[in-house]
Amino acid sequence: MRKNIKGFTLIELLVVIAIIGLLSTLAVVALSSARAKARDAKRVSDIKQITSALELYFNDKNSYPVVDTAITLGSASDKVLCDTAAGFQADTTGCTTTYMGQVPANPDPNGSIYLYTGSESDYSIGFTLEGTTGGLAAGAHTANPNGIQ
Repeated sequence: MRKNIKGFTLIELLVVIAIIGLLSTLAVVALSSARAKARDAKRVSDIKQITSALELYFNDKNSYPVVDTAITLGSASDKVLCDTAAGFQADTTGCTTTYMGQVPANPDPNGSIYLYTGSESDYSIGFTLEGTTGGLAAGAHTANPNGIQ
């Protein structure tokens, strides 16, 4: 006479573990794509905020912040945009009007940056997108007084 034993066989357990592993792998891949899209959306939003602050600066000073060499926005030395001669600086020391209290840094895990160059009548902010976002293709782009290209 056979005893009625309840439980799972080793093969049943291995099949369930394999299915769980496959599903978790698919979830990680999908999440990675969503993260890249979120970083791109943040980049476009950051650039629009920076350009708005630069236009406010231009309205008050009748020029854009002038830099001799390109600067990295959001770095330790360029965190604030205010009405001083330098425009971008580390803190609000000497500022009467602050146009952007915290200049954002690029959220790229691979070290990509927002690069600003400017003269009195023009500026350019360089940035890179990982994928297509808001009608912009993946790759390098610039923002200037005429918009984002």
